[in-house]
Amino acid sequence: MADSGLKPTGSKPTGSKPTVVVASNNPDKVADLLALIGDRFEVVARPPEAPETDEDQDSLEGNAIKKAQEICDFTGLAALADDTGLFVEALDGRPGVYSARYAGENASYADNVAKLLSELDEVGATEPEQRRAEFRSVIALIRPDGTGLTAEGSIGGVIVSEARGANGFGYDPVFRPDEAEGATFAELSAEDKNDLSHRARAMTALRLALEHEAG
Repeated sequence: MADSGLKPTGSKPTGSKPTVVVASNNPDKVADLLALIGDRFEVVARPPEAPETDEDQDSLEGNAIKKAQEICDFTGLAALADDTGLFVEALDGRPGVYSARYAGENASYADNVAKLLSELDEVGATEPEQRRAEFRSVIALIRPDGTGLTAEGSIGGVIVSEARGANGFGYDPVFRPDEAEGATFAELSAEDKNDLSHRARAMTALRLALEHEAG
């Protein structure tokens, strides 16, 4: 992870900021989180030898907490993890908690998008009002002393009929947020996406929770 901007796990903190391990091993998600964390934490990398988390919980919060707890236990450091899902009204909330593996355990981003668009076609959801969806993210912070916090963020939008844009990842090319003036997430710059995304809102909520906790 030499070019990730993360310090190796075990690095000595350089200041008084609390040290936190980013639990994800998805480089796209790590990049998003690093852009949003700001300077509140001294961030270190997930150890490459850390075991994979079996995301078998039935909620975003459950998976985020499990991922953070396992990395916290493994490293002895506070850990930050998120779980994100796309909830589509016409599909009764699918793919939801299974968003990352909607088309199978080893599915690519393109595979998941193709399955989503195919299922919307199958149910006859052709008009924008029939293709309403919401991105939700839950971020969990778990500390070695057993304390922790969770925070959630969400944004509503529409699933467009074909992929647009070259930025972002996951379902970004087919999700048109209500607040982006017609652009999909993948058509926005990383900075513009992070001004309004579900993950950005979850991180803002976490910061507020930390400030409240600190009194």
